[in-house]
Amino acid sequence: MKVLAVSDFHGSLDASKRVSLKAQNVNADVVVISGDITHFGSVQNAKELFSPLLKLKMPVFFVPGNCDLPSLAEINLKGAFCVHGSCETYGNAMFVGVGGGPLSPFKTPFEMTEDEIMQALNQSFGQCQPKQWLILVSHTPPKNTKLDAAFSGEHVGSLSVKRYIEDKQPSIVFCGHIHEARGIDSIGNTIIVNSGPARHRQCAVADLDEKIEVQLGYL
Repeated sequence: MKVLAVSDFHGSLDASKRVSLKAQNVNADVVVISGDITHFGSVQNAKELFSPLLKLKMPVFFVPGNCDLPSLAEINLKGAFCVHGSCETYGNAMFVGVGGGPLSPFKTPFEMTEDEIMQALNQSFGQCQPKQWLILVSHTPPKNTKLDAAFSGEHVGSLSVKRYIEDKQPSIVFCGHIHEARGIDSIGNTIIVNSGPARHRQCAVADLDEKIEVQLGYL
């Protein structure tokens, strides 16, 4: 299975169109979006941003980001599946997720306590039937990794996401949120990927076959 992983459109329709084209060019099987689809936009705005992707006729698995409205988790679009607090399966993979972000001084639209983040993660995992691959889609990176270091050097990821990874050891984690911390890291046997902001034409492509291979790329 080939996954095109993106995050942080921040309202850019051009980014969505580029993701659609990239998915076709790399022969992706699914698209994963790790949040911040809008930039403080409405659900209608989100629907417009999803439109180029839904024309692909391939599954899109996503979570809202902290700059999205929490109500985006309830959006009903054919072909787009929100995995915030829920589980979706495709082939030999199960997709679980948590959107939003930890509490911050910025008071963005979708923030949660660490307890709420863990509750969403456990709820998501509890709905799954075992498959070969467990894929976590999280807007926020796990704390104290290469992928959550802000420009200041402070690690601003989620401790609950990190603990969940340590406990459940998903096959791979796709995240975003911290634009300047794009990269690939690991916790135990789990590969963690911050694909970077799609708004800046950044993405990642993961092949899940006998093993997992990931490359950072551009739209």
